[in-house]
Amino acid sequence: MLDLHGDPAIARLVVFSDGNHHMALEETLAAFVRDMPEVKDVFYATTPPRVIADVLEGGRIITGNLSLSVKPHIFISPGGVLDRLHEQGLVGPHEPVMQSSGLAILVHKGNPKNIARPVQLLDREIKLAISNPATEKASFSVYSAALCAFAVTEGKSRSDTDSYLQSGEVAKSEIIHHREIPQILASGEADASLIYYHLALRYTRIFPDHFDLIEVDIGQLPAPDRFITTYHMALVGDGGAYGPQFAEFYRSTKVGEIYTRHGLQPFS
Repeated sequence: MLDLHGDPAIARLVVFSDGNHHMALEETLAAFVRDMPEVKDVFYATTPPRVIADVLEGGRIITGNLSLSVKPHIFISPGGVLDRLHEQGLVGPHEPVMQSSGLAILVHKGNPKNIARPVQLLDREIKLAISNPATEKASFSVYSAALCAFAVTEGKSRSDTDSYLQSGEVAKSEIIHHREIPQILASGEADASLIYYHLALRYTRIFPDHFDLIEVDIGQLPAPDRFITTYHMALVGDGGAYGPQFAEFYRSTKVGEIYTRHGLQPFS
């Protein structure tokens, strides 16, 4: 429920988006409604891609005993997700618009484990948390690939690292890691987590007494661009009355500045 926003009864624009950049999307949609008040409200979902893709295919959001027949006008997600949906005829052509800006290590305030490098997260003395490889394949693939690459630079085995990350020794989120990882650390189940930089920035801003972040230099890794996630946008059908206007707004300098403030960046 925390990732369903707005009033579907009055909303004239419905947006489905992956949730990793929810903080920037929230500010973006509020700015769009201020510029175009006739839209009244935006109903939007910010879940992992798997969830919103299932809803798009099935035509309904079901949570507990509540069922909402909601069809989006705009769909935002990594390109691979939209490739599949476009091939199925569920969305129109898509384009890259925004992207992440690297990775960071989220640690407890004061960094009590003295973590300085990503490879330290593979030490068994460090309790690591990461997104779930089954329910959040997109983010897990980024994090695991980065940790495996860092392991190789330190002479460690890629296959052993991958097996460790998949194992029960590493704490995993269940469904939505951008909400669950801070709780896993706060509860003491983990000491640190490798996550997107913009998520770590968000957590340190809203929980400054609980967390610190350590920036990760991915430039030292082969093909560093593969650790950057690009968010694509597509219209669903004709986009309704306000979808095309929002698509144009989403490409604007104003929105690029919003995303930059939240630790992301416009696609370049």
